[in-house]
Amino acid sequence: MWVENGFDIWADEYDEEVSESDRMDAYPFAGYFRILNDIFEMATEKKEPTVLDLGFGTGVLTSRLYDAGCRIYGQDFSSRMIEIASQKMPEAHLYKKDLLEGIAEPLKERRYDFIIATYSLHHLDDAQKITLIEELKDLLEEDGTIIIGDVAFDNLDELERCKGEAGEEWDDEEIYIVADRMKEIYPDLVFRKISRCGGIVILKKPMI
Repeated sequence: MWVENGFDIWADEYDEEVSESDRMDAYPFAGYFRILNDIFEMATEKKEPTVLDLGFGTGVLTSRLYDAGCRIYGQDFSSRMIEIASQKMPEAHLYKKDLLEGIAEPLKERRYDFIIATYSLHHLDDAQKITLIEELKDLLEEDGTIIIGDVAFDNLDELERCKGEAGEEWDDEEIYIVADRMKEIYPDLVFRKISRCGGIVILKKPMI
């Protein structure tokens, strides 16, 4: 299990390591930038939306949204990553808190057009993911959308196939989204498979 200090240490090399994994089409970040680009396109279809980013890291996606005119709010638990992201987005509203402990109180005072989470929810087990989504529903505008980009699979067979291919690189401490399982709770969930180990989950407020 990652702790804050681990992410603080990793922060300065994070973007480079993620980029290399994506270039090699390797687990766990194969499709990373395609996922971020797709989420960027979805969020910027609306003019100047208010976006909450959970686990924004160094701000790779969030800073693009910020530069495109989005009003940015965010939560992360790494002090170093918040420091790096703040340099890119000086007027963003960024708060430090572990998602396992819920949403930071100041972030609960607003409603958001989009709530996004990229490669941050695999640190939560399935029950914790559902608890978080239920909390997030009340923070959405009436036509708001939750968008999750992460290591994710259509079904368990695809997860097991990827696990076999990854071998010793597979992280047994991370809990990945399996869309079929989530659809048992959210039947209208949309899953976009982007790579052999990555995808996007879309949950619109009227449907959750």
